[in-house]
Amino acid sequence: MSHCELEEVTKHINDKISLVKRLLELRAVAKDPDKRAFLVKIEQDVNAINGLLDRFERYVAQQRDLLTHLKELDEFFQEDVQNAQHLKENIPPHMPRREQPVALSGQLAASSRPTDVQAAPQEQEQPRKPSRAMIKEMEFITVQEFDTIPQYMKGRVTYDQLNAAVKSINTAVTGKYKILHQPVKSLTNATRKLHQRFKDQETKDTKGQFFVVEEDMRDLAQLKVDKRFVGMLNMLRHCQRLKELRGGGLTRYVLL
Repeated sequence: MSHCELEEVTKHINDKISLVKRLLELRAVAKDPDKRAFLVKIEQDVNAINGLLDRFERYVAQQRDLLTHLKELDEFFQEDVQNAQHLKENIPPHMPRREQPVALSGQLAASSRPTDVQAAPQEQEQPRKPSRAMIKEMEFITVQEFDTIPQYMKGRVTYDQLNAAVKSINTAVTGKYKILHQPVKSLTNATRKLHQRFKDQETKDTKGQFFVVEEDMRDLAQLKVDKRFVGMLNMLRHCQRLKELRGGGLTRYVLL
């Protein structure tokens, strides 16, 4: 037996001897009726304190469980914050956009005025005609729409690549109709030839529609209209972004 173990055994025996002595002293004290009542009061107080300690232990255990739950919630929210920060720093370059609705507040205000307080005919403003410069654009594909495209049609085309094609088509459409909306006299010789070409491509079925052909996409958006790009056009047609009109040896891609 080592020295340390001997000291521990000695201390344990001494503690037991001290406890026995204290019990003998208390036994002698308990024989006195006055002191016995005092000991009973101490016993009651000790029992009450033990009850309070038990309640405190249960309360501490509840708070410990609550703290653990709050830590889990904190980790959950921290993960959400990190995901939100990641989304903020990695916003896709082609988010879905919608055309801005035409403002009707002026018309509604005018229609709501009483007829007896309308201005004189010569003072009334003439209704504005729709601007010829307003050019329609194709809306970008959403993730949900991209997921509905059959895999055999998508192949290896990614979501960003498909929306990049949408952006390029919009570039071609915008470039084409900016030229068409300009007065012919203000055009250069090169743009005048394009203007005439665009006019020649129109038919009665394209009246009021916005469309481009493969040549427009090559010239105005520097697109390579190959087999892969034609596949993306089929995906856009599947997502109801465009339709095809054929005639005169041309395939016209009309925006929907």
